[in-house]
Amino acid sequence: MARILITSAIPYINGIKHLGNLVGSQLPADLFARYMRARGHEVMFICATDEHGTPAELAAAKAGKPVEEYCAEMHQVQADLARGFRLSFDHFGRSSSQRNHRLTQHFAGRLAENGLIQEVSEKQVFSIDDNRFLPDRYITGTCPNCGNTNARGDQCEECTKQLDPTDLINPRSSISGSTNLEVRETKHLYLRQRALKDKLETWIDSKTDWPVLTTSIAKKWLNDGDGLQDRGITRDLYWGIPVKKGDAPWPGMEGKVFYVWFDAPIEYIAGTAEWADANGLDDAAWERWWRTDKGASDVTYFQFMGKDNVPFHTLSFPATILGSGEPWKLVDYLKSFNYLNYDGGQFSTSQGRGVFMDQALSILPADYWRWWLLSHAPESSDSEFTWENFQASVNKDLADVLGNLVSRVTKFAKSKLGETIPAGGTFGPQETALIADLGARIQVYEALMEQMEVRKAAAELRAIWVIGNEYLQSAAPWSVVKTDPEQAQAQVRLALNLIRVYAILSQPFIPDAAATMMAAMGSEDWSWPADIGAAMRALPAGAAFSVPENLFRKITDEERADWQKRFSGIRA
Repeated sequence: MARILITSAIPYINGIKHLGNLVGSQLPADLFARYMRARGHEVMFICATDEHGTPAELAAAKAGKPVEEYCAEMHQVQADLARGFRLSFDHFGRSSSQRNHRLTQHFAGRLAENGLIQEVSEKQVFSIDDNRFLPDRYITGTCPNCGNTNARGDQCEECTKQLDPTDLINPRSSISGSTNLEVRETKHLYLRQRALKDKLETWIDSKTDWPVLTTSIAKKWLNDGDGLQDRGITRDLYWGIPVKKGDAPWPGMEGKVFYVWFDAPIEYIAGTAEWADANGLDDAAWERWWRTDKGASDVTYFQFMGKDNVPFHTLSFPATILGSGEPWKLVDYLKSFNYLNYDGGQFSTSQGRGVFMDQALSILPADYWRWWLLSHAPESSDSEFTWENFQASVNKDLADVLGNLVSRVTKFAKSKLGETIPAGGTFGPQETALIADLGARIQVYEALMEQMEVRKAAAELRAIWVIGNEYLQSAAPWSVVKTDPEQAQAQVRLALNLIRVYAILSQPFIPDAAATMMAAMGSEDWSWPADIGAAMRALPAGAAFSVPENLFRKITDEERADWQKRFSGIRA
């Protein structure tokens, strides 16, 4: 049994996430967590809400609520939606937790002790009309690298280049749109990332199994232009983690907070500590996942995120970990994703364009969305959600292939052979061939899941469903029952066992349907079919089964047209 630590990029507190956010981090991470648990491994799957920074303050002000109250409410909204999509986090934490406060301040203190924090007088953009310093995310302008006119002051989403607000051409306030800006002097703390370049480069070069997308982005940020830059880790804000060296005040930094991108990834560790607290466990329970001197040396750590988050997770967060000089666990494998586009354009939280998580669940159950998103995951390139493709995938894959098999088998078995697993007959050449084919395909499926090849694994799972249908079509127990009832019993027994096996294999993708299938077979045995021959004989003859409700209904053309129209505009 392996020990598997999984973290998904933590979603920002401001607003409900769209389907592109979901498939770029949380959903594939959940797929992997569910699969690893199904294989018997010990899994710790952590996520949280990212709650600090100016956007939270502004959203709270717009809602007329204190920022603490706003964040608590939105955390609950996001936690409820995560449950709605069956995301199986061991803990869904909050970056505003006291655990994260203490750990962030601890890391800052260690970095300072190691000479990796520098106090810098810098010029920062001040909006005269807004009467406030503008944090980098609330300055918009033209990217000096690629010319994108809507680049943010911390990063250009088009070319992914890390920026400072003063780099922008024709900057404007993202709050008011005002260009009445001036540069004023203030003091901030900088993490001396350049001093860690050699360590970071050696570490990145050692990750020879990382996806090309991950490695290419990391090396681009490490070496392009002037290479790795020192990075400011404090901001002039109210809402955030107060700047301290551990428990001690930091002279000259009064009233400042740590930059959200400094404290957010530390929440992966803090979230695991929150998990221990929530379960009445001591610090040793979470330290065994994160401290290599306390048991984490045998942990394999996987991170999941969209490509825009890769630079911070391959450079800035590792710089914090390495710079601390303490034995913290570094990520072993970072799975990154391209973007999911929406119906000829882009999903956009800021513009409210696309289908958002709450809207999706309001029209169809989670499994429909999980299947489409994972089977179309934007791995090697960007992919696009269209309503036509979504309808076709649901109707053909889920309804016609899997749902149809379950319905045909259970209804026929009940009407012709009764409501218990039939005992008669023995498996013949067709059944033996199916079992052999199934065993070979499961091995391919396992390999793809372990390699986190999400789309290919979905395609292989669908192929596994298809061979069951092909067997039924060829064996035709509804005809055989008229001439050889004993043989028909064996065929149906095999098919009912096949449904149980399909439940186990499909559970990482479509957990609700899998649970329905398993319950219909009257079984609670979720053990992985490592011995497929035994697995296809697992249901005892004479045990009761039932006919489940229709696993998946088809999407009509009228529904598709209605949804396409309904979600073509801008979400308020």
